[in-house]
Amino acid sequence: MLTIELINNTIPRLQLQDSVDKALQLMNDFRLTHLPVVADNKFLGLVSEDDLLDTETGKRSIEQFQESFLHAAVHDNEHFLNAVSCSNQFDITVVPVIDEEKELEGVITRNELLMALGNFAGANEIGGIIVLEMERSQFSISEISRIVESNDSTIYHLNTTIHPETGMFTVTIHVNKKEISSIIATFERYEFDVIYYLGNENFENEIHSNYRHLMNYLDI
Repeated sequence: MLTIELINNTIPRLQLQDSVDKALQLMNDFRLTHLPVVADNKFLGLVSEDDLLDTETGKRSIEQFQESFLHAAVHDNEHFLNAVSCSNQFDITVVPVIDEEKELEGVITRNELLMALGNFAGANEIGGIIVLEMERSQFSISEISRIVESNDSTIYHLNTTIHPETGMFTVTIHVNKKEISSIIATFERYEFDVIYYLGNENFENEIHSNYRHLMNYLDI
């Protein structure tokens, strides 16, 4: 998904001559802490609520804060994950989207990025979550996929993170089945370290079910 697909055109843009009071009121109305500033639709930067709150008079124009504008933006042909990175790096509530001429196309709010990330990660899909921990050398997407698919399941999403101190890989797998006991058992059989899972883990239920079937059989 490209950034241009997530643009929100309802968020206002400020001009250099706009007052601090106007900017703060718009931020309050839209529950944001940053707004883009333009001149002839050219993106100049983001003005921050924290900077404006430091001023003694709200009648001053935001042009006087131009040196403190944040020059944070993404281009309209970039993947939306770049916008997520930009939001995290600058800790901003809106990410401006510009074209090749640096004209402002619109902004992406942090809420919209969160929703896009949820869809990207398959959060709306029903299924189970399995988290593995392993050495970097042990990580193999093909092996993990083989184990999941051998249990008649499919990987919706796979994500890896690296522990900053130990260097260990944490692998989070989202699969299309909520009943994941067989998948967990297979990972453990192949000596993978399963540190967390979320789904229906039915080992005990299967034992009770088999016991009932046996008792019913013996009663015949």
